[in-house]
Amino acid sequence: MSASGNSVLSVRVDPTERALLEAAAAQERTTLSDFVRRMAVTAAETTLFHRNLVTIPAEQWQAFEGWVAAPPADNPGLAEIGERKPAWER
Repeated sequence: MSASGNSVLSVRVDPTERALLEAAAAQERTTLSDFVRRMAVTAAETTLFHRNLVTIPAEQWQAFEGWVAAPPADNPGLAEIGERKPAWER
């Protein structure tokens, strides 16, 4: 790690991929490094967001089952939204 807390990540790309990345970075008016970092972080967040597996620790499983089985709480704001006419019908 550098003094700023950042670390270097080295990635190998072929000349065509590099040209594509450089063109995209130029269009975004940013550096190649910043563009690649930003896009990689966005892709990582998207990948983690779309996970299909949720792990619940065993000691919290009973609480989870209780939450799932509990009747829904009143939500006046949500009820009001459900009673509104859709924008396309106004």
